Amino acid sequence: MSALNNFPLGQPAFVTNVLDRAAHLRTNEEKLFALESRRDACAYVIYRDSLVVKQEESGPRALLSVEEALKFGANPGTVFLGLRDGAPVFGMGIASQAAEKLVGRSDVAVTELRGMAMQGAVPSEQLSAIAMAKSMVTWHQRHGFCANCGARTAMKEGGWKRECPSCKAEHFPRTDPVVIMLVTHGDRCLLGRQNRFPPGMYSCLAGFVEAAETIEDAVRREIFEESGIHCTDVNYYMTQPWPYPSSLMIGCTARATNEEIIVDRTELEDARWFDRAEATLMLKRQHPDGLAGPHPFAIAHHLVGRWLHGGDVAGA
Repeated sequence: MSALNNFPLGQPAFVTNVLDRAAHLRTNEEKLFALESRRDACAYVIYRDSLVVKQEESGPRALLSVEEALKFGANPGTVFLGLRDGAPVFGMGIASQAAEKLVGRSDVAVTELRGMAMQGAVPSEQLSAIAMAKSMVTWHQRHGFCANCGARTAMKEGGWKRECPSCKAEHFPRTDPVVIMLVTHGDRCLLGRQNRFPPGMYSCLAGFVEAAETIEDAVRREIFEESGIHCTDVNYYMTQPWPYPSSLMIGCTARATNEEIIVDRTELEDARWFDRAEATLMLKRQHPDGLAGPHPFAIAHHLVGRWLHGGDVAGA
């Protein structure tokens, strides 16, 4: 199966959750310790934007036993992600020095997550749990000190809270909402490209939701700021967890009320209208000019694909 087919329409990466989060166990330290000590306890080991994987004849294995994770140098502190078929699954981090010692080994590798997922090297049903592990491990690495008094905080509740021993403040992981939208005008859709994109790639416009802002207002504001296009008829499609570092992509559609594009060059390298024929070729990687749409890994691909397949789109 082609890597492009690993994410059927409506099923981008990180959305298929196979874990029972078992949140009721997070406050029971005795049970969590017992779970971590079980022979079937497993973990995803996160290093920045990469995974520590076991190299096997059948390919890389991302889900390690806790014993393997510790053997490879993972930090002993674990985040309880939940249960899969009764077996406990954890997230673990690894320090730079320990990760560097793994380079060049034949039995283990530190491999960039996005590339592995896009190539189908990690089973798609595991990606949600991996995203959870990556988001939580990154949060702990960035929030070791109390934002209220500056004291060192401690992990609590299976890693789902940090507590300050000095001022007793409680800190919880956050998820940042991001709107990502397909804007249409008749039989054309608006796509843009950033200079960090691969050559020829165009995608949906996106941006963070600001304080005290509705999703609908964020869609209209971001589209206007980046392209000068005014929009109406904002509709919700679906969401995608995005662990870079911890966002929730809120997929929407909208209908443009004007056509002239004024690109904000601080945000985009280019933006333009594409008709259905062009957009179809771009998703198939068959455009004669080498242009390409977003990978099925990302929700943007599914927004465009749904429009091309006649899904409900504003103004369609």
